[in-house]
Amino acid sequence: MIREKEDVLILALESSCDETAAAVIKNDRTVLSNVIYSQIDLHTLYGGVVPEIASRKHIEKVNQVVKKALADANVSLEDITAVAVTCGPGLVGALLVGVSAAKAIAFAAQKPLIGVHHIEGHICANYIENEALEPPFLCLVVSGGHSHLVMVKDYGVYEILGRTRDDAAGEAFDKVARAIGLGYPGGPKVDRVSREGNPEAIAFPRPKLVDNVYDFSFSGLKSAVLNYLNGCQMKGIAVNQADVAASFQKAVVDVLVEHSMHACAQYGMKKFAIAGGVASNSHLREALTEACRRENILFYHPSPVFCTDNAAMIGVAGCYEYKKGVRHGWDLNAVPNLKLGERIDQMNQINVAAADA
Repeated sequence: MIREKEDVLILALESSCDETAAAVIKNDRTVLSNVIYSQIDLHTLYGGVVPEIASRKHIEKVNQVVKKALADANVSLEDITAVAVTCGPGLVGALLVGVSAAKAIAFAAQKPLIGVHHIEGHICANYIENEALEPPFLCLVVSGGHSHLVMVKDYGVYEILGRTRDDAAGEAFDKVARAIGLGYPGGPKVDRVSREGNPEAIAFPRPKLVDNVYDFSFSGLKSAVLNYLNGCQMKGIAVNQADVAASFQKAVVDVLVEHSMHACAQYGMKKFAIAGGVASNSHLREALTEACRRENILFYHPSPVFCTDNAAMIGVAGCYEYKKGVRHGWDLNAVPNLKLGERIDQMNQINVAAADA
């Protein structure tokens, strides 16, 4: 590969849940490689992610995906500028595999190490295919473990306007899918089956919270679906799987769109983005496309491959952190409950720009 001397090449690792991924990113937004080993087929046997199994599979695959990412990008470890890795939030055992591998690679190759927040990675996925997108903008992050409405003030600078109080949107999708017999993973299956159903067939609730209009709560909606199914069973009424899926999905989408558009109006934002696994939901994309068109808001969204967990998004976030002078020590650890905006390994973080001043 022909490489300019000033190019920044980031080798990134992601292992927060059940995808073992590695990527090489060049100069903020150019993806040279993006390798993902998915464990979905394995965890489908158990109806959801089994943390211990996920961790063991990460150990088996992490070296393979790193080697392939370097080969696909046509670079060597000597060419790499720094190593970035997801250090939280996520499953602690899974995170530890990625963090340990990244530290070993960075130490052996004598490269800087950068810990990256998983949600920040999802937000940064929007930069990959949208060259014109720059902060400030509003971003809705919806995945299996997170539902966040985030004001992106600058690269790496965030204000959380709303977050889930209980079940995340993706978690609710998985639980409802299991309840109506679709199995795991729930999001894509509900999305597909909903195409055959009537979204107005069942009046499921649209949860709202009085003390923070931007917070989310999907536990009550999930319970409403379960109560409906139990009621049908007790009364001997046949359940229309497609109608339940479509009506549930419509309720989730309505809440996500309403919160997002309300925040855009209140904060005067004319740029809006989505991120996370649920961001690949076709109904959500269609509803947000129409809402943004109606409100004259520019709408950005990653391709589905960059919505689910991947290392390219971690590399983009890591590249911006590297350019800001962020470095982490060899005692970087996995932080399963790391909050967005919380400094990683604060006591051992080295700000190179400040040190050089």
